Parts: sequence; C-alpha cells; structure tokens
Amino acid sequence: MLDNGNFVLESNNFVHIWESFSQPTDTMLPGQILQVGGNLSSRLSKTNYSRGRFQLRMLDDGTLQINPVALPSYFPYDSYFSIDAIPADNRSTLVFNESGHLYILRSNGSIEDLSPPNILPISDFYHRATLDVRGAFYLYSHPRPSRGGSGDWATEKSFPEKVCEITGGLGSGACGYNSYCGVANGMPSCECPPEYTLNDPNNILSGCKPKIPLVCEENQSGSLKDLFEFKELSGTNWPFADYERFEPITEEDCRNFCLQDCYCAVVIYRNVTCWLKKLPLSNGRLTASDTGKALFKLRRSSSSSSKKKDRTIAILVGSLGSSVFINFVLLAAICLTAFIAYQKRPKSSKQDSSISESNLRSFTYKELEEATNGFKEELGKGAFGIVYKGVYPLGSKNMIAVKRLDKVVQEGEKEFKTEVSVIGQTHHKNLVRLFGFCEEGPHRLLVYEFMSNGSLASFLFGLSRPHWDQRTQIAIGIARGIAYLHEECSTQIIHCDIKPQNILLDDFFRPRISDFGLAKLLMPDQVLTLTGIRGTRGYVAPEWFRSMPVTTKVDIYSFGVMLLEILCCRRSVETAWGENEKAILTDWAYDCYREGKLEELVEKDEEALRDERRLLTFVMVAIWCIQEDPSLRPTMKKVSQMLEGTVDVPRPPCPFPFSSVC
Repeated sequence: MLDNGNFVLESNNFVHIWESFSQPTDTMLPGQILQVGGNLSSRLSKTNYSRGRFQLRMLDDGTLQINPVALPSYFPYDSYFSIDAIPADNRSTLVFNESGHLYILRSNGSIEDLSPPNILPISDFYHRATLDVRGAFYLYSHPRPSRGGSGDWATEKSFPEKVCEITGGLGSGACGYNSYCGVANGMPSCECPPEYTLNDPNNILSGCKPKIPLVCEENQSGSLKDLFEFKELSGTNWPFADYERFEPITEEDCRNFCLQDCYCAVVIYRNVTCWLKKLPLSNGRLTASDTGKALFKLRRSSSSSSKKKDRTIAILVGSLGSSVFINFVLLAAICLTAFIAYQKRPKSSKQDSSISESNLRSFTYKELEEATNGFKEELGKGAFGIVYKGVYPLGSKNMIAVKRLDKVVQEGEKEFKTEVSVIGQTHHKNLVRLFGFCEEGPHRLLVYEFMSNGSLASFLFGLSRPHWDQRTQIAIGIARGIAYLHEECSTQIIHCDIKPQNILLDDFFRPRISDFGLAKLLMPDQVLTLTGIRGTRGYVAPEWFRSMPVTTKVDIYSFGVMLLEILCCRRSVETAWGENEKAILTDWAYDCYREGKLEELVEKDEEALRDERRLLTFVMVAIWCIQEDPSLRPTMKKVSQMLEGTVDVPRPPCPFPFSSVC
C-alpha cells in the first residue's frame, strides 16, 4: 500500500504488475489518472458497493462524460454532463495530481482545468473525487489529523453543479422513480411525494410507490371524487413523464381530466396549462423558482371512501338510540340472524386453520362453473389439468384463471389442504398469485389471477423475435422467482416442471411462475414420459433417469435449458432439424460456446450481439445449470446473482463429460 492510497502488486524485481489505481471503482485519489476507455461506476447505494446507476467515462475521442446506465445490463443511456474534445483526441487523460488539481490533459499539452477556485493545501487536507450514488462527480476535502480533522468530508465542487437537474430520456434521474430531488445543506436530498413510500425502506434511492395502489376499475360504485383525492406539492416537476397537455384550462378542469383518466397519476398545473403524467415518474426535482404545483391523485382508503355510508349509519343509530327498547329488539334480531346464517353456512366454506391463515377463498363448484360459463373457454392444458378463463364476480371485468386438477392424490383432503396452504402463503412478484380453491366432492380446482399476455412459450416461439433486453429481464425475473421457492419459502418448494409453458406474462410482460407447489398433488403415475418421470421431454434433469434423490437441482437444470431457449428464441428440441447437430439445443449451445461462435447460436440477433458481454455471461450460466452432475450446478440464488452481474461467472466445464459433444 503506497502513501497515496495505491495498492500495488510487485514482482521480485519491484516492478508493478497490478495496481488499484488502474482498476478504479467510484473514487479517484491524488496521483491517479483515468485513461481513454477508463471509467468510474457509482455505488448502488450508500451501503451497497455493487456497481450502481451512473458511470463516468473517458471516451475514445477524448470526451469526458457522465451518464446513467440500465441495471443489470449496464447499457449506457445518453449523457447528462460532458466535456468534449475539439478536435477529437484519443490520447486525452483525466488527471488528479498529487497537489489535488483535477484537469483534462490533451495530447498537445493543453489543459482543461476542472479544479475549484481555491484548492486547499495537500499537506493539511486529504482530497478525493467520487462519483456519488445520485450521479454527480464530487471533489471532496477533509482536514488531516494534524489540523484536528473530524466530521464529514466537505464538498469543494461538483459536476454537474446542479445535481437535481440530471436529465435524460431514459433512467430514473438522481433519486429513483416516483421520488424527487431537493437540496439540503448544499447536498441533494431525495424525498417521496405525499402518501408515497420507499420501495426499500433501507435505501433512500430505491424510488417510491403509492401507499394505496392506483387501481383503475370500470363500473366502480360511487363517484370518482369519493374514490380519489388530490394532494398538492409545490415547486416540483417530473419533466419526462408527460403524455397529455391542455391549454388554456382551469385547475378544476385539470383535476377532472386526471380523475377520469386511468393512466393519470399526477398533474402539473402552472398558470393556465395542465400536464398529465403517468407512473413511473422520472427525474423529479424540487425547484424554489418553480411557480407550478404538482397534484397527486391518491386512492382514498376504504374507510375514507365510505364516510358518507358511515354518516348515514350514524344518523340511523342515533335515532334508534332514543329508545332503549328498540335498541334491544335490534340487537336481538342481529344476533338471531347471525346464528341462523352460521348454522346454514355451506360445508365447503369450512377451512382448516392453515388455509384460513393464507387468506385464500374457498369457492363452491357452482360458483366456478358459473364464473367460467360452464368451463367454456380453455386457456391451456398442462401437466396438472386444464385451465379455463373466467370472470368473478359475475358481471364484473375481473378476469381469473381456473385450473381443474386431474388425478389428484386421493389419500384425503388433508394433503390437498396442506399443499394449497403452502402455495397460498407464497408471495413474490415473479409467482402467479393464488386467489382460492375448491374441494367440493370429487372436484379439486385452483383459482389464479389472470395473466393477459399468455405464456412465455407463445412469446418466444411466435412469428417475431422479442427484444433482447426484454428477454434478459424475463430470465432474471424467473431466476428470482425460483430462488424464492427454493430458499425463501417457509416450506421449500421444488417445481419439477420448469418450462416456458409454465411461465406466464402479466400486463407489463413480467414473468410469473405458475404450477409451483403442485407436484405432490399429482397421482404417482401421472407422467409426461414413459419412464415414470415428472417433467417434460427436453427439460428433465439426468438424475431422474438414475434413481437419484430429487433435489432443487432438477429445477436448475430445467432453468438452464429454458435460459438457452430465451437467448435463442427456439425450442430445446427441434424435430425439424432431424439428426442435424442443431436439433438438441443444449448440445448445439455448448458447441457454439466452445468454438466461439455465439453469433450462430443466436442466429445473428443484432441486439444480442451488440450486448456481447451479457450474451456470453448468460450462455455460461446456462451451461453451468445443465451440468450432468447435480453437485456442479449452482444454487438458484447464485444463478440469479450471476445473471444480475453481481457475481463473476467462471468458465464452465463440458456439461456432458461422457458424450461425443465434448
């Protein structure tokens, strides 16, 4: 460790063979130089040192720029701060010299000084330059112990000067989506709008969400003003979330337009102009000189939306209170009615404690028969039965998916209830939500939320190839969902049939795993192959064929096969190829990886090839997942971390050690 903070590895001849100054993270120290092609990356948060949402780069033409990036791919968005080299100079360097001066040195010897006007002497003060988590590049100073050094680092200069005005067409800005940036004591401060709360209470930069979701429902009872209210926030704006503008218009009409619009979450009203904005809101900032106001549309709580009903009841109760006798008669009638209703309740509504704790609804068979119009519209057919489209309650537009389970274990209702209880207690954004069940007579049905965009299979294997970024985000979401089933549930769940048909896509094409936790509900002889194996041809882990114990590693193998399908947009087994080497995707993928021909694997997908680093990472992760030896496969948590880029991916061995492929 040198005195200037540079950590070096030296050969026995005292030659530097590696140094930390050449591998910067988010900070530069005096004596450090950033060459063309070098970059700094901000932290993810104050306490998380993973690569964050911003980067500072010296481009090949000598331009110094700061730009946001997309996580976890690190795709660079447009810059919001730059110092151009005119003419282009591919030998420019960013220098932070031993005296604490920061400047750009051009190849012709000219200097562009970036230092503050008065630089504190290096003998009395420490200096550093750090790319902050909110996207600004700060020059800091701190008194040395000889000067009684204590307290925080002091800011000497920042790039850009106004941190809250970081702009860009993509990305959330300085503070995360739906939040806004203000200045407190000279430093940016991130806040949530009224009745919004942080996505992550431990991370001020995680962005914000409404405390009560803005659910848009048609045929709502009551007026819109009873369902929604507005909270005002002065001097704030989110300049990149507009989708409608009205002018001239009154503030009252502006509010009404937003009330009647499902997309509208906030309006900005300034003078006689009204801007409608929808979530997520990006690049929020608080500006003292801004004369406009932000009006946030908030859904009233059930208690506040029913105040009129409460007042009516209060009047009735008050009038009855004048007579003790009438009150007594009313109380007796209520008790009698409740007792009769309790005695006449249907047996199917009796739930054991484990199911009631999971807040699942017990449906009657007749209810679900009516909801599906006699099980008329079939959505799909899988290992566990047929799925039908339904509407509940009748007359509404609330779509549901009803799965009729075939060949359910007949040992009795206890096992069914236990399994349903386990499924009902799972809560994750990448799992399909279970609303309820039916266990009436021989009927066993499950009621799920309806997924509007169908299965991943239809998404991947359709006529057009989906966007690369969309596919990679789907893969990461699936990995997170499986990791939750394996490691975060109170009862570990092994899916046993991971495949694109069992991954559904919601309104925003986010992946949701379905049919999880249902393996134990199958009859032991219900299989999809001739070998007594649970699973689907092409996705089945080798240990199924060897009478080995089934562990979570069977899901990881299936995920690896499906990950290759997501990357290539083709099925794992293509009968159209016949005996061709490309027929089995896993074999073909390893051949392409080994020979360095990934462009053939993705069939010259230009989007994927432009993101070559991530493509290679995902292929290597897939090869680790499909190792024949289960002990070599990583855990699903490790898989998720490798896909997100927080853990390095080592070079995988041949997955088929006894095959001619290797």
